[in-house]
Amino acid sequence: MTKIAVHLATGFEEVEAISIVDVLRRAELDVIMVSMTDTKTVVGGHQIPIVTDTLFHELDYSTIDVIVLPGGMPGATNLDNHKGLREQILKFNNEKKLLGAICAAPLVLGHLGILKRQKAVCYPGFEKELHGAEVLRDPTTVSDNIVTARGIGVALKFGLKLVEEIIGAEKAEELSKSMLVEY
Repeated sequence: MTKIAVHLATGFEEVEAISIVDVLRRAELDVIMVSMTDTKTVVGGHQIPIVTDTLFHELDYSTIDVIVLPGGMPGATNLDNHKGLREQILKFNNEKKLLGAICAAPLVLGHLGILKRQKAVCYPGFEKELHGAEVLRDPTTVSDNIVTARGIGVALKFGLKLVEEIIGAEKAEELSKSMLVEY
């Protein structure tokens, strides 16, 4: 079964993180919420604490198939500043494993140089951080092994797009109908 790691750093956007985890778990995927802090409880940008499943340094990335980065500020910056996560993202990209980032979080991928010659979207105002990308205005986009989304208003669609990439369009459409989300 596909194993997905959703990374939560202090200041993450709560709606994005929980929406993504919820949609992926509705698809019966194995989702692990990963704390980028020293404790399992991570506080989001709106002061909502979320209890994760594990700490970054405890996770065996050889068992993970997909890395997902919720946005929010300063959450995205905190993800970008985490050396260990950056190393894992580069390794995943080299192996063409699926990477997902929403809102401000695509800046992490941009700063690593992996968006060069890729299509990508992000929260308005962060376009300059997507170094070398062809920046679109679509709600979500897929380019090779990278899925990006613009922000909180499309968090459910982003989750569904991840489901489509992992399981297939049929499952994503089934979920979109049951969730009453236009997909």
